[in-house]
Amino acid sequence: MNEMVEEFLEDGRDRMDKAVIACHNEFNTIRTGRASTALLDRISVDYYGTKTPLKQLANISAPEPRLLVITPYDKSSIKDIEHSIMESELGLNPSNDGNVIRLAIPELTEERRRDLVKVVKGLAENGRVAVRNIRRHVLHDLEELQKEGEISEDDLRRTKDELQKLTDKHTENIDQMLTRKEGEILEV
Repeated sequence: MNEMVEEFLEDGRDRMDKAVIACHNEFNTIRTGRASTALLDRISVDYYGTKTPLKQLANISAPEPRLLVITPYDKSSIKDIEHSIMESELGLNPSNDGNVIRLAIPELTEERRRDLVKVVKGLAENGRVAVRNIRRHVLHDLEELQKEGEISEDDLRRTKDELQKLTDKHTENIDQMLTRKEGEILEV
């Protein structure tokens, strides 16, 4: 196969791998009834007019299975951090003592579990869309090569098949992660 074609496939594979990893990281931010510092990874705080990730503004720890403790580096940001947590879709109520914020992780109700499954399915669909978009971009580049006479129609057809196999493999990985995460959420 043409060296340029191999480069396009390799680039597509790398980008699809990154899309799957990003999807996995998004899944980690969805709580499953246990305290996890990853739960707060998607929270950004309006800090002096700039959206800043919470983990850059505070130390986050899980001293107990159902408790997260957030210790801001700048005590004046406590109210902003609290506000951002309350506005997130996490459904948690922070309490602060002026120095730290405590987040008690309640047991998930059946209704909340179903809501979280819907959120996770949406994240999985976003991951699958990202993988398909990468396939589309690589296909476009390959078709341009074929139009310019750089590769033959046969090479293009073989490469399309190879690219489809890559796409299927990556979407299957996302589906497997979704199944595992659904199981975690629905586990009582």
